[in-house]
Amino acid sequence: MFGYRVPAPDEAMLISGGRRGLGGAPFRVVTGHGKFVLPVLRKVRFLTLSMCEAEVTETCVTRQGIALNVRAVIAFKVGNDTESIINAGQRFLSDQDQMSVLTGRIFAGHLRAIIGSMTVEEIVTERQKLAAEVLDTSKTEMAKIGLIVDSLQIQSIDDGDTGYIDAMSAPHKAAIQRQAQIAQAQANQTAAEAEQDAARKQAEYARQTAVVKAEYSAEVDRAQAHAAQAGPLAQAHAQQEVLAAQTELALRQAKLRQQQLVAEVVKPAEAEAERVRILAAAEAERMKIQAEAAASHDRVALDRMLIDQLPQIVKEAAGGLSGANVNVLNGADGLGEIAAGLVAQGLTILDSVRQNLNGQSGQNSPNSGRRPEQGNGRLELQGPRSREQGTGEES
Repeated sequence: MFGYRVPAPDEAMLISGGRRGLGGAPFRVVTGHGKFVLPVLRKVRFLTLSMCEAEVTETCVTRQGIALNVRAVIAFKVGNDTESIINAGQRFLSDQDQMSVLTGRIFAGHLRAIIGSMTVEEIVTERQKLAAEVLDTSKTEMAKIGLIVDSLQIQSIDDGDTGYIDAMSAPHKAAIQRQAQIAQAQANQTAAEAEQDAARKQAEYARQTAVVKAEYSAEVDRAQAHAAQAGPLAQAHAQQEVLAAQTELALRQAKLRQQQLVAEVVKPAEAEAERVRILAAAEAERMKIQAEAAASHDRVALDRMLIDQLPQIVKEAAGGLSGANVNVLNGADGLGEIAAGLVAQGLTILDSVRQNLNGQSGQNSPNSGRRPEQGNGRLELQGPRSREQGTGEES
């Protein structure tokens, strides 16, 4: 629309002419919205509110007297408040590039001052502390010209040809190199162990694969062998069963034959032996009874015969005295004694003959275990002589 002006988001619109601005400023500040501006009576200018950059390269001397080349970068902008915009507009509106030049010079001075109070070791090791101190000392001056600093970065610190920083960093470099070598050695060892582990795992996998293949091949071979032996094994089992059945049948037949032999041969033989034994015992008993009866009959006959022969024996004994010279000393008593002696001698001879005959009959019996004694078959009789010594008389 004609006469309506709107500033950009990163700009401040400064309207001069007419009423004065805040605090007696020669212009009014408009940000964030538009405004009607009379073309002839009012004049409009724009001030950037965007981020600006200033680079500082300065040679600074430390507290130790060592010159350092310091390079820093400052990021700054115009403040968003109206006062900062007025201060910056009054100073830089006609030449806004001067903001970077002036900011660099301001920071270069503060940087020389701060570094002059520090050692090289502090500057190198505490860069953040250096930047914070520079910002704190320059904050007031920057606010006066309407600028605020967002950041200060120390880009580089160089001591030129003195070699102080290199000498200072030598132990650290050696330690770092040593740590780097150790780290490299550990990395190499780790890599070697990883490689060995990978090789071991690969070998283990190959071994397991070979084992599985061998087991599979062996299983296939066993299956093939089992299949090939199935027919002969089945035939062998069948033959074995047939042989077992035949063996069992043969054992049963042998047992049956044994029972038949016992029934046909052993039992009849035992029965026949028992019959023969019984018959032999009966025959022996019969013969014993007959022998005992015969012996008893013979004794009776012998006794009768001896009794019948006793007178003849006495007679024969008395006949032996017919030619004997007998002296009788005591008369009739002496003759009686002689007769009694003859009779007694005959009885003795009879008893002896009887005993000899009994012994012979007992030895001939079936139950006698003694061998019969043989006599001389003769009976000698000696007539007794009786001679008495007396008065010398003979009768």
